[in-house]
Amino acid sequence: MDGTSGKVELVVDGMTGVGKTSLVQLLAGDLGLTPFDELFRDRFDILRKFYHDRSKWAFPMQVMFLNNRFSQYRSAGHLAGVIMDRSIFSDPIFARMYREEGYMTEEEHGIYHQLLENFLAEISPPVLMVYLRVSCEEALRRIRLRGRDDELAVEPAYWRKLWEIYEQHYRTYRAGPLLAFDVSKMDFVNRKEDYHTLLNKIRGALDAARREQTA
Repeated sequence: MDGTSGKVELVVDGMTGVGKTSLVQLLAGDLGLTPFDELFRDRFDILRKFYHDRSKWAFPMQVMFLNNRFSQYRSAGHLAGVIMDRSIFSDPIFARMYREEGYMTEEEHGIYHQLLENFLAEISPPVLMVYLRVSCEEALRRIRLRGRDDELAVEPAYWRKLWEIYEQHYRTYRAGPLLAFDVSKMDFVNRKEDYHTLLNKIRGALDAARREQTA
């Protein structure tokens, strides 16, 4: 199997509905990697509560998600050749949004960042981060297309703000090698030529990142 034991090889990130999970499943076989799905344990149903009262639930929800993402990333790092759908390295996107929108207080946001910094000190970034970029309108179209009730109930302004912060976050991402690729006009699930274009780009960037780490 390709990959470096003890380190997450590849993380695929991007806006809600962009196709992260589908791409991870496709890439896993072609790159010889093991998919490690993002799974949330929300036994308190906080996500649903958040949608109905954001100011009350933003902080406990984000701390819960941060803890889950840290635990899962650390577990993935104990395996060889892992590919993940999203990770702890994009978690501050959501916390920043909730602070800017007033759902988190300044004090809550500060506490969140202390926890984030402590967690990040215990792990290594992925060998390669892939950011699937889409236009804002395309992001909204894909969210509508997949038709999940909880997402459709959220106002478009929420998704536009999230898209904006995603873009800002990955313009300043410095944790490790990053491949940002615009997939606005691609359908890598249903069009083989689109998928192979993306696969070749990711394979080349991943090989380069691996060589850089062993140089």
